[in-house]
Amino acid sequence: MTSIASIGSSGLQAAQLRLDASAHNVANMNTPGYRRQGVEQQAVEDSAGVHATVQREASEKGVALEQEAVEQMAATYAFKANLQTIRAQDERMGSLLDTKA
Repeated sequence: MTSIASIGSSGLQAAQLRLDASAHNVANMNTPGYRRQGVEQQAVEDSAGVHATVQREASEKGVALEQEAVEQMAATYAFKANLQTIRAQDERMGSLLDTKA
């Protein structure tokens, strides 16, 4: 059985990677020939978590600051949601241990 903490942890890592890639895009938006980075996420069946990788976009359309602001907000919300999942599991485990003790 897969731990909720490991699922939440992989989600935290994916959200952090999204935030890092977006910050990198903003920092390099005025660099000539720069191609935007995006994060691809895939479900991992064995651990029931996600695997995230940074990919460069094929087109050279540049970086839109509005798109990056939205991406950063979405990554922040994803991070908070995964953190809340881990906290909820910790609380349930604490309650279970209190009941059994």
